[in-house]
Amino acid sequence: MTQLQAAQLLGVSKSTISDIIHRTIERLRHGHCIRSLRTIGVDEVSYHKGKRYATVVYDLDKGCVVWIGQGKGRDTIDMFFQNHLSAFQRKNIPFASCDMSEAYVGAIKHWCCNAQLVLDRFHVVKALNKAVDDVRIEEWRKLKGSSKATAVKGLRWLLYRHPSTRTKAHTRILNDLKYSNRRIWRAWILKDEFQRLWEFSYMTSAYSFISKWIAAAVRSRLKPIIDFVKTIKNHLPSILAFVSTRLTNAAAEGINRIIGIVRNRASGFKSFESFADLVYLTIGDLNLPAQIPAKFDTR
Repeated sequence: MTQLQAAQLLGVSKSTISDIIHRTIERLRHGHCIRSLRTIGVDEVSYHKGKRYATVVYDLDKGCVVWIGQGKGRDTIDMFFQNHLSAFQRKNIPFASCDMSEAYVGAIKHWCCNAQLVLDRFHVVKALNKAVDDVRIEEWRKLKGSSKATAVKGLRWLLYRHPSTRTKAHTRILNDLKYSNRRIWRAWILKDEFQRLWEFSYMTSAYSFISKWIAAAVRSRLKPIIDFVKTIKNHLPSILAFVSTRLTNAAAEGINRIIGIVRNRASGFKSFESFADLVYLTIGDLNLPAQIPAKFDTR
């Protein structure tokens, strides 16, 4: 429930509930050590409108939040590795996953020298979808006002769809683009072909496939797609690492949904400390109710 509902139930003010939560979590987490951290995920979340972000570090094996810091830059993530993990812990993290943020990638490579970095496939596909949508927008602007504009109208979400979720009617509409707008059709074909990368089990086969895909993408002469190619070239080993590890940030995305529920319940948090408290209380790595002395536990 919301803090206001809890305050009404207990017959106290909302500020009293908020103060109790903050003091209790601060006391119980004081001196708390992160233990058995082997597979980490790093992502950013918004906690208030106006571009206020927090960096969240997850234990992907246990499905919980181990740390949350204000901001989303390199300084923020460095603070976690430097102040909350020992050199031994950093050296013994075998796997890490994040998006293509240079801040997160650089920090993981710097602090976790033995970790296999795997770029999250969700964020890679998201970047490719954006490139395809940029092609669609370019074509829409060229054709706006002409009779051919109807062929590209309403295609945005259809182009985003995964092949497994498209109907035959959807595929027929997209195939018709071969004759009405070949540039969008080429972008769509490349996007669909790229999905095959995640099905490979052997690194050599995956590398051969992505090399051919990159060559086809460059020949397409679609600037947004070529820009995407430059990005994946910079991160190719970390993208292909998925083939051998099958590691994704899926658990982190599930945790982010819970964090989103916490944020929406409060209609956003003006204070980062209040946001962090509720995240630790809801899905932190420390079981806070278990820390309550038995004489005070009324469950």
